[in-house]
Order: sequence, then structure tokens, then C-alpha cells
Amino acid sequence: MSLFAEAFGQPIVLLFRSLLNQAGMILVFAFLFSRVSFFRRYIVSARRRPLGTIAFILFFGLIGILGTYTGIPIRGALANSRIIGVFVAGLLGGPLVGLGAGLLAGFHRWAIDVNGFTALACMISTIAESGMAGLLSDRFYRSDKKWLFAMLAGCAAEVMQMIIILLVARPFTDAVELVKVIAFPMIVANGFGIGMFVAIIEGIFRERDRVAADQAQTTLRIASRTLERFREGFDAASAEENARIILSTLDVAAVSFTDTKIILSHVGLGADHHVSGMELRTDVTREVIRTGMYRIASNKEEIGCSDSACRLRSAIIVPLQGKRNMIGTLKLYKDQDNAIGHLDVEMALGLANLFATQIELSRLEEQNKLLAKAELHALQAQINPHFLFNAINTIASLTRSEPGLAHDLLIHLGSFFRKNLNSQDELVPLREELEQVKSYLKIEQARFGDKLSVRFDIPSDADCLIPPLALQPIVENAVKHGIQKKIGPGTVTISARKQADGIELSVTDDGIGMSDERSRTLFSEDRERKSIGLMNINERLVKRYGPAYALSVSSEPGNGTTVRVRVPRETDDGKHRSPSR
Repeated sequence: MSLFAEAFGQPIVLLFRSLLNQAGMILVFAFLFSRVSFFRRYIVSARRRPLGTIAFILFFGLIGILGTYTGIPIRGALANSRIIGVFVAGLLGGPLVGLGAGLLAGFHRWAIDVNGFTALACMISTIAESGMAGLLSDRFYRSDKKWLFAMLAGCAAEVMQMIIILLVARPFTDAVELVKVIAFPMIVANGFGIGMFVAIIEGIFRERDRVAADQAQTTLRIASRTLERFREGFDAASAEENARIILSTLDVAAVSFTDTKIILSHVGLGADHHVSGMELRTDVTREVIRTGMYRIASNKEEIGCSDSACRLRSAIIVPLQGKRNMIGTLKLYKDQDNAIGHLDVEMALGLANLFATQIELSRLEEQNKLLAKAELHALQAQINPHFLFNAINTIASLTRSEPGLAHDLLIHLGSFFRKNLNSQDELVPLREELEQVKSYLKIEQARFGDKLSVRFDIPSDADCLIPPLALQPIVENAVKHGIQKKIGPGTVTISARKQADGIELSVTDDGIGMSDERSRTLFSEDRERKSIGLMNINERLVKRYGPAYALSVSSEPGNGTTVRVRVPRETDDGKHRSPSR
């Protein structure tokens, strides 16, 4: 350190040490706040939520103000670490957050010393540096070593501050003497502080990603073991078996399923008095069924169990909500007060959504068995279990490497199955059918990667009413029998063209194609063939609109296949609309 002092001078060395101490104090402050759950939640969502944006601006602006108040008076100015807070704000939150924090801290610096010869320069530099950080935000998020990027960018920003002081502060000779003393300590110490601050924040993001990946993997593991059982029906037997699966997977004391009147199953603590077949015992469960809103019971009194020896201390009760009616509830219990956390809520809501969808599917299948001739039954049966398992395996493989994509695919998977429940409707808008197709293709694209490309050519005004599941099975055929069997990548194109009396929809793939003989027999009564989906669609179109609206298939071996669907214009009541004359 003595050589360092000889090279830079004793005042510079002392100032450097003081600024490092300031930076260390700010880092301790940042670390302590990073342990607060409120701060952790908003630091990972500030770029999406207005409340998070305001919280970011205030938090980092106040850190900048703290850096001002702990500044070191020198030559009529303040050597300080104000830049650390506002610069990190811009990197993490983008231009709006950066400028907001910079304006807050910069104006404060000017206001406390209006007549100071560096007051204006410091305000301008604070705002400019925070704006610079906001402009670098996208590059910051793309960088591999974010702490190093932040440290170097912070050093560059402090160089800019020295230049602004020289340009704005007067008298100029005093500004020069000031910069000689403060330049090196502030550039190095504040750059280092910014880098370490970002390193602390990176820890929050890494933990967030790890937790999200673990949660997604746990949800998928439970889903893969329970969904098939719920397809057999929602009764005491299936509820008991699935409750045991959940209890063995999650860190909970008990799991319970109810319908709207009775307890279907209860496993774990309290099973001696929460007995299957018993009427609902607690007011909180009845309230969830009545309102359709989940509830958290934080203690035994809020749970409302009448057994004084009950060891259940907290719970989350989530509704199993069908499309048109309430199915029942899923309840997760713990044996400690106030033990239901944010992750428990997210897990319970996610499982309840999956279970409700699967229960409705099972009920719909049961209803279809009672129909003499169910035109949609074949298509629903063609939602191949292999597709579900392939989708689950694909999502599971992404939970650690790309948790965000895994989360999006889970939503698409839930949306795909939920929209299949709508297939009992006589007609659906084209946009809804296209959403179903897109959910299916998102999952298949994640599975096949670059092998599958998709193109939509749908005019914005090309909306109409069509029979449900009129496109998705055709698209599925194009992927399975056209692209999947092709060597190399392929493309599926979904397009729409308005016609005088309706609309023509086409699904084209550049896959392996088929022979003329094969295409002529697609709609034969040979049920051994694997074109049952096309047969079903063709029969429904012909029955509803007449032979002129049968499916049209054109194919060439090695060059792909095109399937065309024509539908006339229909009013909302399902009547055909005559073509305009």
C-alpha cells in the first residue's frame, strides 16, 4: 500500500479506502434487502409490473441518496458512491427505472447544495449515468458475466462523470484539481461496487430459476402419475390414490380432495377424523366452493376443525373449477402455523388447474359413451396419450435448461386440453380453433426443434364459425405423417382465403406425401387405417353442409400434402348465409 500511496498520493489513497468502505456499506445494505421476500419478488418482476417499477425507482433512488449522505467532503465537493444505486437500477430495470432513480438521487444532490460548485454537474452526471445504464440494459441481460459487464460499464460511466464535472463545474481550475484527486478512487471503487451489487442480485435470479425449475419438475412428476387416474373418474378411489401420490411428493402434512358436499379422501395427519364420505366439516372449505376463490388458513382456528386434538395448523384450499360448474376442492395442509408460502400457493393452483381439466375430460368422455353416435368421440379419443407423455417429457427436459420456456409450454398444454372440452359446442369461431392449433404446435415445435417450422397465413378479417376440431387433427396428421417421417426439416403452413360464399382453410406440409391410391382411400370405411381423424372431420362437414363441402386432399410423393376445408358463411344461430348476389 505504501507503493500505491507513493504513486497516487496519500489523499488519493485515503479517499480510495473511504469510498471502498462506502461501497461495502451499500453492498451490506443490498444483501440484507435481498433476503426480504417482498424485495425478492419485485426484483424479478419489476420489468413487467407497474408496482415493481415504482418499487425499483424508490429503492435504488434511496440507495443513491444514501451514497450522497455518506459522501466525503473534498475541495468543496463530495466524493461519493451515489452512482452505485442508480446505475444498477438502469441495468436491471431498463431506461425508465434508471432515469427515475437517477432523477430522484440527482435532484436530491443538487437540492442539498444548490450553490456548490459541483452541484449542477453532479446532478447532470447522475441522470446521464443512470440513463446510460438503462440503454445498456438489454446488452447487460445478454452478457454471460453480468457482474464483469456491470463493473466495466460502471467504470466507463464514472469516466463520463469526470468529463461532465470538467465541462460544467466552474471555476475550471478548481474542477481540474478536484478531478485529479477523485477520478481514480471513484472510478475504481464505484465500478467495483456496481459489479459486486450485481453479483448479489444475480444470486436472487439464480435462486429464482432454480426454484422455478424444481417447481415445474415437481408439478410434471405429480401430473404424470395422477392424470391417468383422474381420467377414470373423480371418485373416492381415484382421489385417495392421487392424494397419496401428492403427499409422498410434496412437503405437506396432509392432502385432501372433496367434491361439493363430502370429503372424498384425506391422507396424512388428521385422517382419523377427516374421514372419506363425511360431509364437509369446515366453513372455509364451503366458502371456497361458494366463491370459487382459493383461501389460505394460517392457523388452526382459521382451518375451523372441530376436533380439539387436530394437529393440522395451516392449509391452502383451492377450488377445482370446471368450465360451467364447481367440481370440488384440493386441500394441502401443514402442521405449523403460517406455513403456507408463495411456492405452496403456486403449486396448489397449478395442480388444481391440471386436475380440474382432466376431471372434466373424464366426465366428457363418460357423457360421450352414453351417446348413440358421438361425432366428436373419435377425435377426442385421437388425443393420443403418447402426445401427452411426449409433451410431459419434452417439458421436463426443459425445466432446468429453459425454465421460462417450460412454464410457457405447461400453459399451452393446459390450454390445449381445456379447449378440447369446448368441442361439444356446435360451432366455434375460427380464432379459437387457431388458438388450439397454436397450442398444439408450440409443444410439437419444442419437441422437434428445428425439424418443424410453422407458418400462418391468416388474413385479419378471415374469421368465421367452423365445427370444433376441424383443423387441429389435420395439422396433427401433417406433423406425424408428413414432417416426422421426412428426412430433414419441414414446414407446415396453415392459411385461409375468403371466398364469395364462405372461407377456404388449407393445411399444407412439405413432407413425404402419399400416392394417389392412398389419398383416394383416406375416407373409406376401413377403420384399420390411421386416418380416422380425417374421416370424422369429413363426415361432419358433409352432414352439416352437404357433399360440396367434403375435404379436398392433394398430395404428391416426396413433395408433401395439402388438405383443404371449405365452410360457408354462417350466422351465430348456425344457419347458412346465402352468398351475396
